[in-house]
Amino acid sequence: MYTQIRSCSAFNGTRLIARGTPLEVALIIKSVTDNGAAEPILVFDDDSSQAVDFDLRGSEADIRSRIRALPARKPGRPKLGVTAREVTLLPRHWDWLAEQPRGASATLRQIVEQAMRSDQRPSIDRKAGEAVQRFMTAMTGNLPNHEEATRAFWRNDQQGFAALIDSWPRDVRDHLRGLVYTAWNNPKN
Repeated sequence: MYTQIRSCSAFNGTRLIARGTPLEVALIIKSVTDNGAAEPILVFDDDSSQAVDFDLRGSEADIRSRIRALPARKPGRPKLGVTAREVTLLPRHWDWLAEQPRGASATLRQIVEQAMRSDQRPSIDRKAGEAVQRFMTAMTGNLPNHEEATRAFWRNDQQGFAALIDSWPRDVRDHLRGLVYTAWNNPKN
């Protein structure tokens, strides 16, 4: 369950109380709740902003046994993640591709990469944008300028967004800035 989460962040109200692996965060939350946390604690996967729920019953050893560490990365070259799909072209396109010295797949990949680099329109990475939206919905819905900041985010209005969230609690604002940076600076999906 937690093996897919690399890093998460826990907030006690609007204060960041922990960031790290699921095990590290769960143990800190256990300590905070055992000492009487003042507000509800919300935990978010740092990549997706999905809510994370830990079973904190029992001792530290019990928690450790329930939360498995991430599997170690295997040495060697990472997989490229190539996905085979159907491409439909006109016969003259297939003829042109057949004449290319690098082969059809390599040539198509090169053409797509060039088109992606030349496309200068601002865009928001879809998955990262959804992570921003999830976090904002959970943490900033009652804060001033929430709606306006959400609209500014989706418009790619960086200056407007920054001004709208400037008065928000520091930990929430800083976490959100990291999510927004990823959404605005990742390649498009």
